Order: sequence, then C-alpha cells, then structure tokens
Amino acid sequence: MAGNQTSLRKIVGALEAYYGRPSPPLTSAVEQIIYENIGYLVDDQQREAAFMALRDQVGLRPTDLLSASTERLLKLTKLGGIHPEMRAQRLKEIAQIVLNDFGGDLDSALRLPLKQALKELQKFPSIGQPGAEKILLFTKSYPILALESNGLRVLLRLGYGTEGKNYSASYRSVQQALADQIGDDFEFLIRAHQLLRQHGKELCKTSNPLCQSCSLQMSCAYFKNL
Repeated sequence: MAGNQTSLRKIVGALEAYYGRPSPPLTSAVEQIIYENIGYLVDDQQREAAFMALRDQVGLRPTDLLSASTERLLKLTKLGGIHPEMRAQRLKEIAQIVLNDFGGDLDSALRLPLKQALKELQKFPSIGQPGAEKILLFTKSYPILALESNGLRVLLRLGYGTEGKNYSASYRSVQQALADQIGDDFEFLIRAHQLLRQHGKELCKTSNPLCQSCSLQMSCAYFKNL
C-alpha cells in the first residue's frame, strides 16, 4: 500500500459504520443473471419489485421462463423500465443458454478454472467481465474484488489505481493496486462490493459528490485536490 492510503479493510469498515451492514445478496448464478436483465436504467427498488414479481408469478427456473408466454413475461418486464420487449426476449435467451450450454446446471460453470468460468458466464446477455466476476464472488466460487461503476469511482478517488482510457483499463488498474489486500474472505469482499457501490450512488456521486458528509474525506485524494 503506497503512501498514506487507507487500507481496504478500513475503508469498508468506515462505510459499514456509516451505512450499516448490507443485506446478503442473491447467491444463485442464474438468479443474478435474471436480476441483471429484469430491469434497465431503473433504481434498485424498481428492479427488485420486477424481480420479485417474476419469481412469484412465473418462477426463476429456466423451464419456468421457457414455458411462460412472451406476453406474460412482457407484462413483468414492463415493471423494470424501458425496452421491455428486449428484456422479455433476453429472459428466454438466458433460459435457453442454461439448458443448451450447461445441461440445466449453471453451477457447473462456477467450478471451472477462473478464466474459463468468466468466459462461460459472459455468454449471457448483459454480463460482461465485471458482472461475471460479481457472480463468481456472490456464489463464493472465487474471491475476487468485483466492482461496478460506483465502487470503481470511489476507489479511484481514494487514490487506488489510475483512470485509464477506458472502463476496463481503470477497472484492472484498481484491482491491481489492491491485489495484496484482497485475500480470500468472501464475506468481506461481498460487503466491500455492496458498500462501495452504495457509497458511490449516495455520496461519492459522479457529479457534485457530497464530500463534506463523507467519513473518508481526510484520506481521499479527490477531496484533497478540490
């Protein structure tokens, strides 16, 4: 750890003291993929409502999704924001991939070597490498510092890694900067993902971040340069 940067454990501890301990995430790979695709450009509450409606009214097994009519799925994907037709079709596509490529058992992909597991998970719509890494983390398959855009922004502002020419370069830079702090504690890494994301959404926003309310301001490179 370079300079006077705050350790990842101290960062997560400070965020947990501020926001409280987050609820456990979905631990099923299939359900995580469905959750990602049930909503588009909506907040967590709306996505959750659409996901729960799908679970209760259709079911989350691949066979449930394939046996449901497109009209029925469309009614539910409308709860998740714009482009509901595209997302209804994606639910069918997800089910078909699980059955055709994984024999109905997506968990088999989680047991593959890391690079291959990531490749297999990226067969699904809306799942890029960061999303695949999150699935492997939340299923406790591989201890990875999985990040999404909000959490990545927080760590960049705290001085970890450098902002690259594209998202992938920035993502890898932050992961490399924290490589010696990742360890193999799944529960900690899951909380890190959740709390960094929450912080980026609520305080450490892209525009007009609420730095004066942030408990990390004294160790934040971004704040020091304001």
